Amino acid sequence: MSVFFHEEDLPSGVLADGPVAVDTETMGLVTPRDRLCLLQIADGKGDEHLIRFGQNSDFAAPNLRAILADTGRLKLFHFARFDLAAIEYYLKVTAAPVFCTKIASRLSRTYTDRHGLKELVREMLGIDISKQQQSSDWGGAELSEAQKDYAASDVRYLHRLHDQFAVRLEREGRSAAAQACFDFLPHRARLDLMGWAEIDIFGHS
Repeated sequence: MSVFFHEEDLPSGVLADGPVAVDTETMGLVTPRDRLCLLQIADGKGDEHLIRFGQNSDFAAPNLRAILADTGRLKLFHFARFDLAAIEYYLKVTAAPVFCTKIASRLSRTYTDRHGLKELVREMLGIDISKQQQSSDWGGAELSEAQKDYAASDVRYLHRLHDQFAVRLEREGRSAAAQACFDFLPHRARLDLMGWAEIDIFGHS
């Protein structure tokens, strides 16, 4: 298992075919204000790739954008809504189709209100991961080894979680509901970017 670090784009030919796990690190939680600094991607075969974007990046990244836009590849996320918005805003790509482990958890782990990635990995895979670098400065000139390891860990386990959640959702009769949610996620992210992040447009009032 290795973590590879790249500047501005993913080299061609480094990912195997099939689903890819994806995550992003930004300067904050307001997508148009807080720039995309890092995108993590993994094919589930043991390596993770980190792509850093500089302060003045044009986010061209043709190899990465082609993979994210490939409708034949499933993209695995944890809290896809945020990452999809960042990818759409900065890379100008709709990353679909989608599987979100947070939504899968909310639909299948109804015995708990703890749906963070750390909790999922601990309960379902028996592995403890650190979230210490979650709020660190991702826009600095250099990323620490701790930051790189944290970023890589955010995509390291998503394939295994996906496999387990597929079984759980089927067992509970919620696969179709989950798929409908996943299909809507790119539209939900786009609504966030349009200004409806905190407004329930489906509500009565």
